[in-house]
This record gives sequence, structure tokens and C-alpha cells, in this order.
Amino acid sequence: MHKNSIIEIDHKAHKNNIAFLKKLFGKKIILSSVVKGNAYGHGLKEFVIMAFENAITHFFVFDVEEAKIIFEALGNKVTIVIMGFVADDDLAWAITNKIEFFVFERYRLVKATKIAKQLNQKGIIHIEIETGMNRTGFKINEIPKIAQYLIKERQNLHFKGLCTHYAGAESIANYLRIKNQITAFKKAELLFDTFNLKPDIRHSACSAAAIMFPETRMDLVRIGILQYGLWPSTEVLVSYLNTKKKKIDPLQRVITWKSEVMSIQKVKSGEFIGYGTSFMAKNNMKIATIPLGYSHGYSRSLSNHGRVLINGQRCVVVGTVNMNMITVDVSEIDLVKKGDEVVLIGNQNDLSISVASFSDFSNQLNYELLTRISKTIPRKIK
Repeated sequence: MHKNSIIEIDHKAHKNNIAFLKKLFGKKIILSSVVKGNAYGHGLKEFVIMAFENAITHFFVFDVEEAKIIFEALGNKVTIVIMGFVADDDLAWAITNKIEFFVFERYRLVKATKIAKQLNQKGIIHIEIETGMNRTGFKINEIPKIAQYLIKERQNLHFKGLCTHYAGAESIANYLRIKNQITAFKKAELLFDTFNLKPDIRHSACSAAAIMFPETRMDLVRIGILQYGLWPSTEVLVSYLNTKKKKIDPLQRVITWKSEVMSIQKVKSGEFIGYGTSFMAKNNMKIATIPLGYSHGYSRSLSNHGRVLINGQRCVVVGTVNMNMITVDVSEIDLVKKGDEVVLIGNQNDLSISVASFSDFSNQLNYELLTRISKTIPRKIK
């Protein structure tokens, strides 16, 4: 485990976000926590334990490895649904432990049936419909055959959920495409209904869709970025605030990323800093080296652009971001020394560096930055 930096997870901030989301969506809708990508970089095991303490009992993951981490931490006290990859030799584990999973192709449907029969235990499945994302899911014209198969194998398969995924609900540019997807999903639901097949739950809304298209909330919402205190896009935030008199962001950022000053160096005017010639000192400068770089998730695209907080002042990254180090300009800080706190994401005194600010200085999305933060950095619940 690295000691070069630490990720702090704010229990109180998460509790605030969950309270806001539950009030927004109502008591009848299941609020499910999407924790793929190491819980969006927050630390999967630590985050789900905290989320459970904050009354979250339903989780979505991408693959079996993520499901196993939650299962080992919380067991059968929570519902776990795998949205993506399940290797054939992991299906038995999922079915045995009542882990639910998406089925989006006939191969997995047949394979799950075969293993369920061998185990004499029902596989709990969510049928994913392809409505316009063109990634995974059964086409609308495949539904009659799928419905007939589910009827035939109802002793082996539990048709728990009917679902789809929207192609960019965070952007108004995709408005018509999302509306067409919503229509297609309703058509799929009606087709299953003609076979007298009704899933226990219908779900399609990610964070963005749940805000921008309230009709997509259905029985369950799959909330990712919002629970971490961040918005899918500025458009989604503005859309929400336009419905309120008080234009106040109701979410609180859960993550803080901190490091420390490793060394201090003086650089003369005219000298280059770091690899290559991307930055030349125009004046005599004082440089602080921070012990993290792109191998820890601090993108190389932040070279000569990134910002950090040291001693209550905003400092600019100078030179190229290295694999394990960055250098920042601390010329304006009178008293700076080895061991001083460095904030990469979070607050220091009255200043703040948000996750969104990284996209201002690079071409990274919120999601990309967070999920690239190294798993080996310790996570601590605050």
C-alpha cells in the first residue's frame, strides 16, 4: 500500500447525498448504488461498507470480481447485480450466492439455464434490451423468442428485472435519441406483457437520466456519480437548478485526495524543469516535488496546467507530470517545507479544488479521473 498520498471518504457528505436523492426520487423507488470502477475511484470495499451504514442495500457492479468484494464485505445483507462481464466459470458462483446478473445475449441465457439446472437453484437474471445504445442487449424483434424461452425455463430462471441503458442522457444534444430509447423500452415492456411476463422491477435510469428524464425512474434508479457528490455534466446541474428557487448545489463531494511535499528545490531563471523542455523558468523559482504522478492516476495531460493547494495557496504544476512525481511552483509561499500537506482534490482553508476542475485543465472527464486513481492508495473513511 502506497504512503505517497491518501484518499479520504467523507461519511457525512455521502449521507447528505443519499438523503437528498431519496427525497428527490421518493420512497417507492429503489435507490441502487453503482460502484463499478473501484466505486468510481473511492475504494470499493471501504465505500460499500460506508454506503450500507447510510442505508444503501442495493449495488450494481460491472463484473464478478467487484461482486465478490462486496459479497465478502456484506454477504447476503445486500443485493448485488452484475451489469457486465461474467465468465462462464463464474456463473456457478453467482447463482449459488444469489448474485443477480444482466443477460443480453442468448448464449448467456442458455449457459445460465444449464448451470442453474445443475445446481438445482434459480439464476436471478435481468434481461437487457437494446434500445439505441448499440452496445449490449436483445433487439426488440428477439423478444418473442426470449419470452417463450423464459416461460419454458421458469423453473430455472427468475426474471427479476427488465432494463436498458441510455446513450448520453447527460447532454441535451442527445435528447431525441434518448426519447426514442424510452419509447423503444416501453414497446419491449408491452411485448413481454403479451406473454404474461412481468419482471419484478424495471430499471433504466442512470444519474443523468434520473434527473433529465423523470419518466425513466420506473422502479429503481442506478445512481453512480451523483451519490459521490458530483454531477454527470454542467447541463444536468443547470437542469436541476432551473426547477428550484434557490440555486444551491445540494450535493457534497465525498472524496478528498491528499499528499505531501517530498522536497524543495530552487531553480534559476532560464533553466528547464523536469523532462524535456516543456517548461523554462522565466524568473528564479522555488519548486516543490510531490510524490505521485500518472502511475497513481494524476494524468500526464495536467503537465503545466494542473493545480494543487499548499499552505492555503493555489500552486501550478510546472514541467511534465512524471510516472511517480509532479513539480509545482511554490515561489509565492514564504514558508513551505518537506512534509507540508498537498491537496489534489478537496479543500484547504477557504480554497477548493474540485474534480470538475481537472477537466478544465485537461481533456479528462470526472469519471475518467476518478476511476484512474490507483487502487494501491489507501482509502480512509472520515
